[in-house]
Order: sequence, then structure tokens, then C-alpha cells
Amino acid sequence: MSVELDVFVGNTTIMDKEVYQLWLNGYTVNDAVRVRMEGGVLEEYEASAEVLLSDTMDQFRTFQMCERLLHIPAKLANQLLFQIPPDRQAMLIDRYYAFDDAFAREVLGKKLSKGTKKDLDDISAKTGITLKSCRRQFDNFKRVFKVVEELKGPLVENIRQHFLLSDPLARDYAAIVFFASNRFETGKRKLHYLTFQDFAFCAGQLINNWTLGSVDNLAEDMDVDLDKEFLQDLKDLKILITDKDLLDQHKSLVCTALRGKTKVFNEMEANFKNLSRGLVNIAAKLTNTKDVRDFFIDLVEKFIEPCRSDRWTTVDMALYLTHYTNSAHMLDSFRYQAVWNRYMGVIKSCILRMYHD
Repeated sequence: MSVELDVFVGNTTIMDKEVYQLWLNGYTVNDAVRVRMEGGVLEEYEASAEVLLSDTMDQFRTFQMCERLLHIPAKLANQLLFQIPPDRQAMLIDRYYAFDDAFAREVLGKKLSKGTKKDLDDISAKTGITLKSCRRQFDNFKRVFKVVEELKGPLVENIRQHFLLSDPLARDYAAIVFFASNRFETGKRKLHYLTFQDFAFCAGQLINNWTLGSVDNLAEDMDVDLDKEFLQDLKDLKILITDKDLLDQHKSLVCTALRGKTKVFNEMEANFKNLSRGLVNIAAKLTNTKDVRDFFIDLVEKFIEPCRSDRWTTVDMALYLTHYTNSAHMLDSFRYQAVWNRYMGVIKSCILRMYHD
């Protein structure tokens, strides 16, 4: 009895980007076949459903075998089992470590532990992301966190070097690591309107300006730990609200600069002292771990919400914060200018990003 057997021998491992994405998204083989058929692949290649099923199964097996290498991306270039061109290796790595912003938003600031992993069923149902994909993304977050948390040097660069990620993706992972390390509160109802990218932007500001690494290139854990000496120095800023003469001078300077430039000038003038107290009190309390965790909720409650209720526009907000920051330069008895600039530079950037008018 004769048997016919078709054999194809090649050097380069064939990997279809669309099939890879379906695998990453947690599709079963049958679901992936259905999606490919709906996309017209049978007509494009004049193939049968059986060939499509066989091709999909084969590629899924290849991806599964590659997965252990993707856990340590540097191994992908040095292994001999699969012949994968460098550009295709980069694609495999970047897509494997890519994540859904909706998923990242749900776990941002939480401890990357078994307890959080138990919530993945609920997160999957809430976001519409398959459970398999949620697990991959969570495991990637945890893997990156464990590798870089003990490393010295710039956080983004460490992630980029150890996981061979593109710069934008490495920066997003740095934000995830930074939030997990400092356990910032992100789940309160008042913060629900903020996206992952809003928080990632703010994390970049904090990392670049308030951490040990922003002032000392030799510091350990430099891009994860906030600069405690700086946080302690922030208490000196209270003079802006406890010294009545200084508070009145500051208000006068800011209001003089703003008069005639905005439709909400009357509201700015009336609420100046409350808004100033809010910003300065946030600064003065950052030596406490709990207040660091509540940083974003404090910005919303003590500054953003009052401004939103008075119908400030984003332009109004930028104008106010610019003059509020710069006017302190003109206060003769204010001797904490460097600390003030370092604090308000980040505060201004974060508030403008968080203020969705």
C-alpha cells in the first residue's frame, strides 16, 4: 500500500503576524481559523479549510515552543532551534510584551502578586480581554518587575536592555514598575476617568524629577525610590501658606499677572488661597508613605475638582499654574526656589495631563 507524503523543508521559520496576534490574544485554534476565514484568507491563497486548519495549528505550536525563549528575550537570538531573522525577532518580542491599556489600567498600582492574579477572571470579564491574554500580560508585568527591581541604573534603560523592548514600550513598563513599587492609589472612583497613558505620563515626570536617579546617577534603585531628602525639603514650602504676608504677596502677584487674560479671573482670585493651600499641603505631606500613595487622589480633590467646578479650560489651567509658579521668584523672603521649581514643574505637568475639561 503506497502512502503519499508532502514534505516541505526550509531554513527560515515561517511566522504569520496576523496568526501570531491571534495566538497572543488568547484565541483557540478553531477561533483563529474562523477569524482567518472571515478575513478572506482562503480566497487569497486558494486554499482549503483543511490546509488552513493545519497551517494555523502548526503556527500555534511554533509560537508555544518559542514562548519560553520570549521570557528571556536575549536567548531568542542565540538559540539554534528556530531560524528567525533579527527584524522578525524584534516583532515577536515587542508584540509578546505589548499589552492592552485597559488591562494595565486595572492592575496599575496593585501589588503584582498571586492575590491580584486571582482577580484576572473579573478583569477579563470587565475589559473583554481573554483570560489567557490577561494572564500573559500580568506574567510579563511581574517578570519585568522582578528582573529590574534590584538593578542599579536608569529604569527605562534596564528594561530596554534586558527585554530588548522598543523605547515607548520600555517607558510604559517603567511606569508599571514605578507604580507597583510605590503602590499609588489609582482605583478610587474619582480617578476612574484617568487612562493608563495619563498615569504613565505622570510616572515619567516623577521618575525624571523626583527620584534619587534624577539627582544621583550612582544611587541604588534610583528610578524607583523617591528622593527622601527632597520630600523632606518640601516641608519648607509651607511658609507660602503659613506666612500671611507672603500668602497675600503671592496672591497679589499672581492676580496682577492674570487680570484681563481669562474669563474665570474672578473665580481664580476668590479661590487663590484655598488652591494654594491645597498644592502646598500636598507637598508638605509627601514624607508619609500613605500620602505618597494618595498623591493622585489629592491632586484631583484639592485642585482639579475645584477648578473643574468653576469651569476652567485647559488654557486657563496652564495660564494659572505658570504664573502661580513663576510669581514665587518675586517674593523677597522666599528662599526655597530650587525646591519650589522641582516640585511645581512636576505638579504643573501632571495636572495639565490629568485635567480633562
